[in-house]
Amino acid sequence: MRFDIITLFPDFFTSPLCSGLLGKALDKGIAAVHLTNPRDFTTDKHHRVDDEPYGGGVGMLMKPEPIFAAVESLPVLSRRSVVLTTPQGEPLNQALLKDLAIAHDQLVIICGHYEGVDDRVLNLVTREISLGDFVLTCGEIPALALLNGVVRLLPGTVGKEASLKAESFEEGLLDYPQYTRPPIFREWSVPEVLLSGNHAAIADWRQEQQIQRTRDRRPDLYQAWLHSKNSPKPVPD
Repeated sequence: MRFDIITLFPDFFTSPLCSGLLGKALDKGIAAVHLTNPRDFTTDKHHRVDDEPYGGGVGMLMKPEPIFAAVESLPVLSRRSVVLTTPQGEPLNQALLKDLAIAHDQLVIICGHYEGVDDRVLNLVTREISLGDFVLTCGEIPALALLNGVVRLLPGTVGKEASLKAESFEEGLLDYPQYTRPPIFREWSVPEVLLSGNHAAIADWRQEQQIQRTRDRRPDLYQAWLHSKNSPKPVPD
């Protein structure tokens, strides 16, 4: 899968692209990341990528011309989306990451900066995505989160793909608590059921913990899970 990141700060990605599972996936050719700086496409002697907003206001906006030129310089694969990271976009969640991983061969990610981008840039964009209801200093942070979340779902990135099916949000619930050696650390003990060797009991305990955790920590997810359990299943044709 090809990722093209439009960023004023390519160095932001230097270490993350060489680290952990993401770095290994890139080394294996599971994904390829290309960094394009819109400043390289400016035509004035000062290489300006920002300007004051019409109508007044605080801060500067990224100009449309360098962004358009940067995106239009890229190759176009058949299944491509152009993404703008913005607090005004759809919330990033596991279902969205799955869709991006399955349905695309190329993601172009535009990293906003300053007070955002000229709204005409949206004519390039096919999807706006938000990391959450808060504001960051740059679009590189959500772009990296998006990149990481998609790449880890691509076949071959995670050694044991079964582990992808037993983690938070996969069944609409948070993950269950997990433990490793030693069985007692300070005054805290590993739950006896996990030491029992009874796999059926362990599976029941884990599901109970998932439900309890989701109910206590994320009542919104819990209500959605209850609704999905109670909704009638479609009758096959």
